[in-house]
Amino acid sequence: MSEVLDQGAIDGALAGLDGWSGGPDGITRTAELSSFPTAIAVVDRVAEAAEAADHHPDIDIRWRTLTFTLATHSAGGVTAKDLDMAARIDDIIRTAS
Repeated sequence: MSEVLDQGAIDGALAGLDGWSGGPDGITRTAELSSFPTAIAVVDRVAEAAEAADHHPDIDIRWRTLTFTLATHSAGGVTAKDLDMAARIDDIIRTAS
């Protein structure tokens, strides 16, 4: 099982990510895409990455605004897996914009 990170470790890691915030219970990022089809394409790419990593974010879709929330439920909080997936989500959003 992965180790839950403390707030200091999370803050340090989030400083290198785009728009993520949160703490030991979960991290979140909201991104507004140029259109609804672009937003859904991002969700599709995130789904593929999540399946490959066997680590799945919660995703809220509101027209062209996406909110991603990550926590390692089996560990009870944010782990390195979440930070890795957050970086992957950032890459996907960056290439879609």
